[in-house]
Amino acid sequence: MIAMARTDPELVAVVGRRFRSEPDGDRGDDAVGRLARIVREERPLMGDAAVIETARALAVDLVGLGAVERLLGDPTVTDVLVNGPGEVWVERAGQLQTTGIVLDRAAVDRAIERLVGPLGLHADRAHPVVDARLADGTRVTAVLPPLAVDGPVLAVRRHRRDPIPLDSLARPDVAALLRERLVGRRNLVVFGATGSGKTTLLASLASELPDHERIITVEDVAELRLPGRGVVRLEARPGGAAGVGRADFRDLVRVALRLRPDRIVVGEVRGAEAADMVWALGTGHDGSMSTVHAPTAPDAVDRLTSFAVAGADGAPVDVVRQQVHAALHTLVGVERRPDGRRVVASLHDLGSDGRLVPVT
Repeated sequence: MIAMARTDPELVAVVGRRFRSEPDGDRGDDAVGRLARIVREERPLMGDAAVIETARALAVDLVGLGAVERLLGDPTVTDVLVNGPGEVWVERAGQLQTTGIVLDRAAVDRAIERLVGPLGLHADRAHPVVDARLADGTRVTAVLPPLAVDGPVLAVRRHRRDPIPLDSLARPDVAALLRERLVGRRNLVVFGATGSGKTTLLASLASELPDHERIITVEDVAELRLPGRGVVRLEARPGGAAGVGRADFRDLVRVALRLRPDRIVVGEVRGAEAADMVWALGTGHDGSMSTVHAPTAPDAVDRLTSFAVAGADGAPVDVVRQQVHAALHTLVGVERRPDGRRVVASLHDLGSDGRLVPVT
């Protein structure tokens, strides 16, 4: 907040109290104008420029997201992390940093409600986990007590509008190998740990696909924004009361198959939808790609096989394993380096016999 608001806590308290007690409450309609009027009444000797500056700063806290909004206004910040009432952290250039900003429980609750409320979502004891996407693509995840033991947790990840170029994530020789596999319509799976850059690399790879192809993306929360006129984005939704309107990840993978895709790009595979994805890749939708949380290429194959078995309606494990081996062609490992950079760390081709062959 600006210096006047920081050094005059009495003004902040009085203006906030009067603003909230007005008939319009804390609505955002002309908030700056209404706050400026109150500030003038409380500090009649304050100059017009200072009044407006103070009113704008107060509006961020009273009708906006407060400190979270100010941090998101910093173009170098990619993530804002609130670990319950306490200090706020941010990620810049792949590195976590403290901000010196401390939020109390009321401020965290208010930020969560103002982020997800306009989307028709609610974070409360009946809905202690909320995962949402804002209109600009920013991703919001909130976890409330009792699941979050020490108080409400909020993670806000700013959406990057343009994919990072592949050459920024991989050495020239590795980037060339990946492009060969894209042109050759090989099915790719990106694997890595949490925060390693799986979605970042997936977006980079998908942005290399030809503009004339029809690409269907399927995600829990839509993060991919790909160039090209033939892109169709599908996003799962939890549904309302009694599950009305629900469309889960597996439903959307099946829907994608009916939309005449040239390629399917599936966000992180975590469950039985793997069976539908493997079936899709084995029925002529070559050149598709997805991600999976796994530390190594063998672990990635094993996890996808386990997920596919879970969704295979009793099919023999050996049969499902053979289908996985036939459907997947290349596994791409990504990692976050100590300096925060996300890079391609490994490349393996998978044979139909299940043998992994290191390429780099």
